Amino acid sequence: MQQAPKVSPPLLKWYDKYRRVLPWRALPGQTPNPYAVWLSEVMLQQTTVAAVGPYYHAFLKRWPKVTDLAKAERDDVMSEWAGLGYYSRARNLYACAQAVVANHNGKFPETEAELLRLPGIGPYTAAAIAAIAFDQSTNVVDGNVERVMARLYRVQTPMPLGKTEIKQLAATQVPAKRGGDYAQALMDLGATVCTPRSPDCPHCPLRKMCQGYAVGDAAQYPKTLPKKARPIRYATVLVLQDKDGRYWMRQRPEKGLLAAMLEFPSSPWQEKAQDLPQALAGMGPALPAAQKWKILQPELRHVFTHFELRFTIAYARAGKKPDGLWLTADEARSKALPSLMNKVLNQTETQMTRGIRGAFTSV
Repeated sequence: MQQAPKVSPPLLKWYDKYRRVLPWRALPGQTPNPYAVWLSEVMLQQTTVAAVGPYYHAFLKRWPKVTDLAKAERDDVMSEWAGLGYYSRARNLYACAQAVVANHNGKFPETEAELLRLPGIGPYTAAAIAAIAFDQSTNVVDGNVERVMARLYRVQTPMPLGKTEIKQLAATQVPAKRGGDYAQALMDLGATVCTPRSPDCPHCPLRKMCQGYAVGDAAQYPKTLPKKARPIRYATVLVLQDKDGRYWMRQRPEKGLLAAMLEFPSSPWQEKAQDLPQALAGMGPALPAAQKWKILQPELRHVFTHFELRFTIAYARAGKKPDGLWLTADEARSKALPSLMNKVLNQTETQMTRGIRGAFTSV
């Protein structure tokens, strides 16, 4: 395995001077709050620091301690999370809070091994909490750290295949002391200096030991495999409205994409587009009693992490009302309404405001 000089001395010296001030980060001399560290780490998964800030403050204001969060209603937690995306994180957050209270007397365990046993806490999050909250010397490797290490060692294996190699290299650099500061210093370096594009190499505290800087090609790392085309799925979403303006909605299954969240019923999401009769036939027993459906134009798109959904909205006024949740637009938005369904609701309201006759095409 390639070797490099120890990075912790210059990195920690840089961090002591340039560390970021973040809402969830303890100031020098303060003791970190494990609950705040855990909450921020879960929120920051696949989300930016700027986006997380308001949600973090809202959660702490409403549930100041993990014991408060454990007592909350799950629907309230999901509603407070709405807009952050990746809603499985919110479900795991709630389950984890309950496990900490039930199994650890409301105190987060201090070791990686114990943290890994909690719901929703994977290897990265366990290492991060152990380091940042309890100053353990753990190997905390997120996207920022991967980028720093890939450039420091000029790792030739493209991502994601290079993750294992990079993690092994990162492990050789973890210092025996100041584990929490070291982990946060690497993250700060990647976020502010060793950035994905146009890294500020002249101001990097590790430039003298960085192989990428020495060769002059640091910005080319980490190397990546060519991206595959994102698959496309098609669906028809049913928007049924009663005479009082309420919408027919239902809760999605407890497992899977957008699990346990509100939705407008839809046809199966599949690889080929269907006309309205085909889509309605595919819904089977989920289809409400006969309605006079009209197609809202144009086709809309929503991008998930692993595929793109192209969908058409079929609208109808309710004749015989099926069982289910009947909610006003405001009531729906006050709950955990995923962004896809919020898009459906917004588009429907916009077209209704313009006038249904001009907005819809009958089929």
